[in-house]
Amino acid sequence: MTSQSTPRRPGQQAPQTPESSAPVALVAVRRIFATETPNFFLLLGTTIFLVIFGLVMVLSSSSIESKLANDSFFTAFLKQGLYAVVAIPLMLLASRMPIAFWKRMARPAIIIGVGLQLLVFSPLGYDYGGNRNWINLGAFSAQPSEVVKIALIVWIAFVLTREVDDPTDWKRRFIPVGVASIVAIGFVLVGKDLGTAIVMGITVFGCLYFAGVKLRYLAAVGVMVAAVGMMFAFASSSRSDRINAWLYGCTADDYMNICWQPMHGTWALAAGGVFGVGLGNSKAKWSWLPEADNDYIFAIIGEELGLIGAVVVLILFVVLAIAFIRVIRANTDPFARIVTAGVMVWIIGQALINIAVVLGLLPVLGVPLPLISAGGSALIASLLAIGVVLSFARKPAAFATPVLDLSPAERSRLAASSRLRTRP
Repeated sequence: MTSQSTPRRPGQQAPQTPESSAPVALVAVRRIFATETPNFFLLLGTTIFLVIFGLVMVLSSSSIESKLANDSFFTAFLKQGLYAVVAIPLMLLASRMPIAFWKRMARPAIIIGVGLQLLVFSPLGYDYGGNRNWINLGAFSAQPSEVVKIALIVWIAFVLTREVDDPTDWKRRFIPVGVASIVAIGFVLVGKDLGTAIVMGITVFGCLYFAGVKLRYLAAVGVMVAAVGMMFAFASSSRSDRINAWLYGCTADDYMNICWQPMHGTWALAAGGVFGVGLGNSKAKWSWLPEADNDYIFAIIGEELGLIGAVVVLILFVVLAIAFIRVIRANTDPFARIVTAGVMVWIIGQALINIAVVLGLLPVLGVPLPLISAGGSALIASLLAIGVVLSFARKPAAFATPVLDLSPAERSRLAASSRLRTRP
């Protein structure tokens, strides 16, 4: 027996549902996030928490220097907050783009990224901390190498997964990857930014590893790259002095120059103890620790929040890595898997390098702590890259089309059977 709906009389209003009675903005937000996967929310939530935590620590670590330079405690914090206001909507916008959009953007992105990197050698470029890796845009400055990172990841994923006439022709795949990687990283090295070049190098290796390149090939290339990197590192007297101080310890003559920053960073961590001296109570930020709000912000975290706060930061990056891995496992599209792996190696690898430098496990390399350190270019590029990964996390795994481990003939048969099933 079927039930029949009662017709409405003229003038009678339709019954209101919870969605129809909700405000328009709330309904729009529900529609945006209603079908997202748990992986999407895990990655998004961890990222937003790290950004907010970073804003708090930038305010704390930069307040004294901002007061001395600009007669305001909030200058650096407001600037970083403005970058976050721009970057978070950009991340959410990127998360709505389909995977085909990122494949189309691969070629323009790498061209634009390398073009921007060339600007550091133009009159717009300037030196900072001994590196020429910045461009001056009036009231703001930018680091083009941050844009190159995400462009290089998308380009490598696109080249390694695109259709070619002969799948065994490795030259059609690895020559474009090699040329783009050498050019992009080479321009960064010409600007003497060894830390950024190292991060870009491990990112390229991460993409190739997750693309299925055999370890023996990666190891052979890695040995050659390491040899070139060591030659480049010892070609500069300042870099070689930092490496020697890290290997053999600091002398009395080194204390006032190359050892000042790492030693005061270590003292800041030691002063924090287990529970820290309290948020905002750091002594190292009173012009004792250079780059307290940037490269050495982890030292301020350890001083103010103690061992507990430092461990919580490490746990948050572990959770972020787990979120990336879950997105990789839930996707069957090789392009999405390689891009996600590249972004994971970039952000997590750079975080580990930064923390290792502050702990004295590596020589000073000058790389910021992702999502936490002050810096607009780094924050915008990192959140844009995470937005790309979020766009892959939106699609539930149950509806993904399996494309891995299929030959071209098998993929053709799968597409033909799909068309037959959809015919009326």
